[in-house]
Amino acid sequence: MTKVKHELVVLGGGPAGYVAAIRAAQLGIDVACIDENPRFGGTCLRVGCIPSKALLESSHLYEETQHRFKDHGIQVEGVRLDLDALMARKAKIVDTLTGGIDMLFKKQGVTPYRGRGRFQDANTIVVEGEESVTIEADQVLICAGSHPAKLPFVEEDGEYIGNSTTALSFPTVPQKLVVIGAGYIGLELGSVWNRLGSEVIALEAFDRIMPGIDGEIASLAHRGFKKQGIDIRTETFVQSAKRQGDKCVVEIKDGDTIECDRVLLATGRTPATDDLGLEAINLETDQRGFIAVNENFETAVESVYAAGDCIGGAMLAHKAMEEAIVCVERMVGMKSHVNYDVIPAIVYTHPEIASVGRTEEQLKQDGVTYNKGVCPYGANGRARTLGEIDGRVKILADATTDRVLGVHIIGARAGDMIAEAATAMEFGASSEDIARTCHAHPTLAEAMHEAALAVDKRAIHTA
Repeated sequence: MTKVKHELVVLGGGPAGYVAAIRAAQLGIDVACIDENPRFGGTCLRVGCIPSKALLESSHLYEETQHRFKDHGIQVEGVRLDLDALMARKAKIVDTLTGGIDMLFKKQGVTPYRGRGRFQDANTIVVEGEESVTIEADQVLICAGSHPAKLPFVEEDGEYIGNSTTALSFPTVPQKLVVIGAGYIGLELGSVWNRLGSEVIALEAFDRIMPGIDGEIASLAHRGFKKQGIDIRTETFVQSAKRQGDKCVVEIKDGDTIECDRVLLATGRTPATDDLGLEAINLETDQRGFIAVNENFETAVESVYAAGDCIGGAMLAHKAMEEAIVCVERMVGMKSHVNYDVIPAIVYTHPEIASVGRTEEQLKQDGVTYNKGVCPYGANGRARTLGEIDGRVKILADATTDRVLGVHIIGARAGDMIAEAATAMEFGASSEDIARTCHAHPTLAEAMHEAALAVDKRAIHTA
């Protein structure tokens, strides 16, 4: 077995892992990155964020061509779906981006290892792959990521009943698809197959969709999804889901059994901290599998760090990237930090949903007095020209200081618009700061400006 040494070994090549490795190399650290998959990039690039967004865009265009082009005076006949071509486009995007990581590693001087990495001791990692390697490291950063959560009563077979990865590659469009869980993953992938022709039924145990999203925004989204034809059933508890021949059967507590063609289990994600050899270094996880860290992302074991999904919090790629960068920078004495109050979140349905900061429910629970400014998309000229008048921007600002506490958007390109809000909040801006900033006309960003004016009850274009 080959033996090598590096100053830093990053265990995992997802968003946290590959970003940590690149940043470490930039700082002059001799760094290696280990991942068991043929391609670096983790869930996000390979079987998560990127492929799902590719499918969302393609399915959106397919639906637009069928139903909305005529509003623009464009007559299209004989529209048909080529699912193989759609999937091939998705695969090409994934291949390009994952291949780009190899190029970045080579350029920055990161040493890649492909195989399963496990602790032998706190400073030794054994990699089992095509070539087994023992790596001695001064420091190890665990970026193990997460994987789809399982339910004991859902009998996954990876074909008819599966998780988000399965739903990215259905060979045909299911006639009827049942989605267990109406969070962002379930609703994004449910939207894809709904647009492509599936009858989609989304089952949610809570009394609302997307728990954690601002209640008003979630309610508007719920109405929008139902209008699009997605059958959303809240307060619905699944007792079992199993395959019977070429069909699936989903049993509902106190409800009718549903027969369908495919089942997507989308009830969240769990940390992928099993099979890392943590027991060899006496590093314990909590009951859910998360690793505890301090403000420097150090674990309870000296010289071992962790960042990303495996330490808990919002399981978002950009949050993981920020943590990874801060962790590595603090290793060399830089005083960087992650502002967890300003981590944006986006749901890439249509319309998109984006938020940053606290919701109205959270502010009320915390006893914070706030002012609210709202601008509906229908009052925005650019939204009208796009034909995207369903949506709104909502700004929540402290009633005493006017500091922006939360921004919540539902509407076209909300995911791009939320960046302005995140930047404003990162620098402690007030709603007045946004209101006093000239926004170009005609743009969707003017809705942010108008909402900021509305906080002080001086909106120009809304009643």
